[in-house]
Amino acid sequence: MKSCEQFIYCNNLFEKGDKVGVGCSGGSDSIALLHFLAKNKDKFGIEISVIHVDHKIRENSGGDCQFVKDVAAGLGLGFYDFKIDVPKLAEEEKQSLETAAREARYKVFEALLNRGLINKVALAHHKNDQAETILMHIFRGAGLAGAKGMDAINGCYVRPMLDTDKEEIYNYIKKHKLKFVEDWTNADIAYNRNYLRNVILKDISSRWPGAVDSIVNFGRAAGEDDEFINGQIHQDAVIFEKDMAKIPLSYFVYSQSVVARIIFKAMKGLGVNYDFERKHISLLSKLALNGDNGNKLSLPFGFVASKEYDYITIHKAAKKNVEFVKKFRCGEIIVDDWGKIFIKKAKAENISQKIENTLYLDGDLLPKDIVWRFRKEGDIFEKFGGGRKKLKSFLIDKKVPARLRDKIPVLANNDEVFVVGGIEISNKVKLSDDSKNIYMISWVQN
Repeated sequence: MKSCEQFIYCNNLFEKGDKVGVGCSGGSDSIALLHFLAKNKDKFGIEISVIHVDHKIRENSGGDCQFVKDVAAGLGLGFYDFKIDVPKLAEEEKQSLETAAREARYKVFEALLNRGLINKVALAHHKNDQAETILMHIFRGAGLAGAKGMDAINGCYVRPMLDTDKEEIYNYIKKHKLKFVEDWTNADIAYNRNYLRNVILKDISSRWPGAVDSIVNFGRAAGEDDEFINGQIHQDAVIFEKDMAKIPLSYFVYSQSVVARIIFKAMKGLGVNYDFERKHISLLSKLALNGDNGNKLSLPFGFVASKEYDYITIHKAAKKNVEFVKKFRCGEIIVDDWGKIFIKKAKAENISQKIENTLYLDGDLLPKDIVWRFRKEGDIFEKFGGGRKKLKSFLIDKKVPARLRDKIPVLANNDEVFVVGGIEISNKVKLSDDSKNIYMISWVQN
């Protein structure tokens, strides 16, 4: 496959010493790629092993695994096989079989990469697949980022046949008399990809014979334009903190093309590389420019976008708070999804206001039946220095995002709050010159 060899060299897909795992289903495309790389591994200076994932979608899928294992043995290559119940996984995750199968495969690849058994994965996507992918992305509402299709190199993943058409693959198989397995599900047009391949693209190509090349060339042009626009994005356009991304509201006044890429950058940083569409970009822009503080928007894969003062914050949907009630005592208290509180006695002469994440209070001013809990509607707080108000208003004044307010532990008796964890003590329990029963409260947040 001349085009495959040229593509490998032109795009520097391999370096000498690479340990390449070839994803192989046993179908014609992956068998052709496996055979080609195995026969040319010394020329490229790489080691080859074979990876097969049995999705358990078909009853006879175990036979495919044995077939690929035999091919690997015949080529003298190492073999890794995995079985994943994709139909069950799809049902549990409420995903299509296509999406669940793809995610399952990539989890397998990542496991092998993380264990150091391979450092690259070669996938058998070819030029026709690229044309299908571009059309699929366009139909789903993608912009230039999606219209460019698949990359030749995406991290540890390489696609050596991305410039090789299906006819050349068939000719290679015929020339080398290679056997392969037929997956009957490839003809099932109930799957979106199969419908696009077997109906739409087939009809388009019958009317316009050069359609595949034209679509792929369009994808290349889209990719070049996308790369230029990405170069206009400032480094501080997305701020990553723990498991969330923050985008300053000021960036949403930029052109929609730049805004879209900032959002894509945020989602990619959170691990979302697929199923994020143009409609989500529009909804996020409306939230940023017209939404009220605290407004939320549901996004794919269990993410939520919140308008929080000067930012749009993208994060996982909050878990429902479990019951949390702890008596006030010295020691350590663990607060799920927030952190830890440490309480101990202190002497007046040892008090230092310079210790971070530390509050002091007069224990003699605390009611007897006081507990740590999460906030409730109607809670009242007298802030340090005076000024009584609802706890909700106090947290708003402190610019605590709405998604975090229900996670903060408070020390309270009935509806009176005496400590807001990690923020402040009530004026009612502040120290005086006569304070003798002093407690030091410190914390470490997740």
